[in-house]
Amino acid sequence: MMSGRFWKWAAIVVFVATMSVMGFYLFTRADLAEADQWASVIGAFIGLSSLAVGLGMFTDRREPSTSTPASPEETIAAAKNALTVMVARQWRTEATIRALDDPEPIPITWHLVDDAAMMDHPRLVGEHLLTFTGSSDQIPKLANAFRRLRRRRLVITGGPGTGKTTLAIQLLQHLVSSGRDEADPVPVLVPVNGWDTTAHPRLHDWLAARLPLDYPALTAPQFGTGAVKALLDHGHILPILDGLDEIPEHARTQVISALNRWLTDSDSFILTSRTTEYDHAIKQVGDVLNAAAVITPALIAAADAETYLRTCLPPVPRHDWIPIWAALHKASHPGLSQLTETALGLWLIRTVYITPVADPTPLTGPLAQQETTLRAHLFDHLIAAVINNRPPSSDPAEHFRPRTAWNPNHARDHLAYLARILQDRDTYDLAWWQLAQHTIPHAGQRRITWQSRLMFGLVAGLTFGLMVGLAVGLAAGLTFGLTFGLVFGLAAGLRVDAWFTETPGYANLHLSERTADLAKWLRYGLTIGLVIGLPGGLAFGFLGKLPGGPAVGLTYGLAIGLVFGLTSGVLKWAEQSASFTVAITPPTSWKADRTLTLLRVITLGLAVGFIFGLTTGLTIEAAGLTTGPMAGLTVGLAAGLPIGLVTGLISGNHHAWLAHAIAVRRLTKRGHLPRKLMAFLDDAHRLGLLRTVGPIYQFRHAELQDHLAALPPPSSTAVTPRSTKNAT
Repeated sequence: MMSGRFWKWAAIVVFVATMSVMGFYLFTRADLAEADQWASVIGAFIGLSSLAVGLGMFTDRREPSTSTPASPEETIAAAKNALTVMVARQWRTEATIRALDDPEPIPITWHLVDDAAMMDHPRLVGEHLLTFTGSSDQIPKLANAFRRLRRRRLVITGGPGTGKTTLAIQLLQHLVSSGRDEADPVPVLVPVNGWDTTAHPRLHDWLAARLPLDYPALTAPQFGTGAVKALLDHGHILPILDGLDEIPEHARTQVISALNRWLTDSDSFILTSRTTEYDHAIKQVGDVLNAAAVITPALIAAADAETYLRTCLPPVPRHDWIPIWAALHKASHPGLSQLTETALGLWLIRTVYITPVADPTPLTGPLAQQETTLRAHLFDHLIAAVINNRPPSSDPAEHFRPRTAWNPNHARDHLAYLARILQDRDTYDLAWWQLAQHTIPHAGQRRITWQSRLMFGLVAGLTFGLMVGLAVGLAAGLTFGLTFGLVFGLAAGLRVDAWFTETPGYANLHLSERTADLAKWLRYGLTIGLVIGLPGGLAFGFLGKLPGGPAVGLTYGLAIGLVFGLTSGVLKWAEQSASFTVAITPPTSWKADRTLTLLRVITLGLAVGFIFGLTTGLTIEAAGLTTGPMAGLTVGLAAGLPIGLVTGLISGNHHAWLAHAIAVRRLTKRGHLPRKLMAFLDDAHRLGLLRTVGPIYQFRHAELQDHLAALPPPSSTAVTPRSTKNAT
């Protein structure tokens, strides 16, 4: 986009030139009747120019509330404060949904790994390594130990379900708390799965591209351009890279090599990974992560497991839990003993048997002899337990309750289908905008593209053909129109090809504290409209031989330019981020892209329809085919609106919502997913089956995804009702 200074000077040049041309024509060629028309046109022109100036003055007066801070240091500080607020609120909400502190954190003891080959030389890691021990229910102690590390680099390892990600979130919450040192960096958690080291060899380059998706407020004009990069370059962001073990083996070695190659002495990070995968990766690389402490959890003792489970139960638990305590004391059921040694096992027992007040007898039955069998049993009953125990509610304060009552069997099938999709792509990240790309094969995408081209071409061809047909005959008009439509449809289809790989856009229509920005963008649009509309109108008026002469041409040109310019200004304003307190989530990302798409379709549809209608109506009137300008305009609008709507659909760079809607419709017809997929995923998150990291969903535990992906597909894919009732 050209700079505001360019448009400002262009508007001045056009203003002077237009006034000169109009004045010359008025005093040398216009008769008395035309002079009256020109006086009206000149008055409207000066009025619009005054409006542009007035909007500029209004914007200048309001500028201090939304302007970029005076110095680069102030800009960085403002962006850092905004990021701190967003991260704190984001993970406070997520920790509440995950019930990390309810009733209290699971007591997991963490210590340095015993294998010296997994960690760098102690003197490079820190001077107080012997004190790097602590428990998950004593996070301040672990956070202080992290701060004392020489370069503040930490690798959290452990087996499946041992609480690695949970510890990372607990550290994040403490490090971003209100009592932190203002000089400390802001911890930001991102799945390492998204880092393509080929496209972005440096961690900071990838984060500069990724973080605006999670925190679009950092792209607001108030922070200038490159706010995220500035924060990274100044060491104001602490990356927490989650799930090294969840990426392919070759990618793990590339990540470790990239961290060692590009990070400087002042760069810190936290990384989570399963122990086996991390150990294998560093052996493949031939080196450990530079100056990073590596910790691992101890197994949860039977006494600690019993204490935690008793805390989750009423003060006087039911008698049917007595056999469970006895089995833990005597270690008589190996499967139960091994299961309760991990955070995942305790969470499963609590969710399936304690929260819904269910009979825990199976925990000491035949299934409890093997840990894998008992865990599979708990996974099998998990979805039904959370759905049946939490009736729907429409109360916004009820974070844990869904908005719809889903059929447990159908919910399991839907989640299992999604788990299989992720497994086939070797990923644990469920990005809603990638659903079409992952579920519609290339042949299907090409078919949709050609169908769209045909539809766009028919709409444009029939519309244009009918209009031409009014002037030269219906048969000739339709022939010409369909030929034009074919070309238009083929060109439009080039944009449809990209829908399946585009990322979400952003649109915010809230006026609160954004009136000055709206005025600024309206001034921008008005300036463009004047620059484009006035010269075009004059040329059209002088060369078009219109019944009303150049004055009519100028009027129409001015109207067309203003509609185009103001529409552009509104769209530019809507795409500016506004909230500095809320991070993006999958539902808000989906809704924002939908809003942008609909806004673009409506505004451009009406604008192009108006422009096409005005031009066509004027042409029809000039040819004497209608009885007046309003009749011509009406006919033109009726023809222009369909073309405008098509233009709105294909314009812009963000069509993720459209591609997602196409995919959901296909998958719903086949019985794989519910029609309201995003509502279903949001409820699965509220129920604790999914978790969110920015705009991405993940299964609550990787083991849950693996378990669901291994389930056989349902024998029938007939479409059946996916929910039983609405929220109450």
